[in-house]
Amino acid sequence: MGKIKEAARRITGGAAVVGMAAVLAACGGSAAPTTDTTASTDQAAEKTPIVVFAAASMTESLTEAGDQFMAANPEYEVTFNFDSSGTLKTQIQEGADCDVFISAGQKQMDQLDAAASTDVNTEGLDLIDTATRFDILENKVTLVVPEGNPKGIESFDQLAEMLQSGDVLMAMGNSDVPVGQYTQKILAYYDLDEDTLASSGSVTYGTNVKEVTSQVSEGAVDCGIIYQTDAHSADLTVVDSATAEMCGRVVYPAAATKNAGDPDGAAQFLEFLQGSEASADFEAVGFTPLASK
Repeated sequence: MGKIKEAARRITGGAAVVGMAAVLAACGGSAAPTTDTTASTDQAAEKTPIVVFAAASMTESLTEAGDQFMAANPEYEVTFNFDSSGTLKTQIQEGADCDVFISAGQKQMDQLDAAASTDVNTEGLDLIDTATRFDILENKVTLVVPEGNPKGIESFDQLAEMLQSGDVLMAMGNSDVPVGQYTQKILAYYDLDEDTLASSGSVTYGTNVKEVTSQVSEGAVDCGIIYQTDAHSADLTVVDSATAEMCGRVVYPAAATKNAGDPDGAAQFLEFLQGSEASADFEAVGFTPLASK
């Protein structure tokens, strides 16, 4: 009789297990984890990183282009470091991981390129893959004002007069920032002494173009000199644009670095930036693509 009862208990227990499995199956549940999650994790872990150092003025448009590149090439994970070109140049020189560099001026790229003139590459640095280098975009240097334009500034000519008389507060980039270097050329064009303006309190500075833009947007200054693209992104009023005679052309070079972790990935990303999708992103904020394919 004891053996019969023990057998009955085993049968009942087995039925319960079968019953529970049936309930889980009916509810769409599973007693064991699926392999999909593991596969997804493995797939994410296998993505090849592409680290891009780019001028702060490219933040909005290049982020959009990067998202499009990753959607079309899911094997890559693109990350960005946006800052002034001078800061990025220094970080690359100091050994920061960087696969692609896009500068807002030729100077910062030349300072890292062994093929550039020794007058610019004074340290003999050889960190840029010269064979991959090309001019990708052109921008414009613009004079912008805060909402309402309280000082009624209408042109660079008028700004020069107001700076001379001390009737305006202008924001500009530091001397190691391309937009600051373009601004210095504009001041020289009007025979204005930057040191005199700074000591008289007519000028404030930003460490990159985004800081200058913020000062104007917040109404902390009467005007600022920034790129056309940043004026567009910040919805600021542009009252004048600098000519090539005033500050030269604003051309952005791009290249892979010699220390790129995945040279093929860097080359593929640079190729994508020359295509129609990325070009449309750049044009949308005011850039002129120079290498569209």
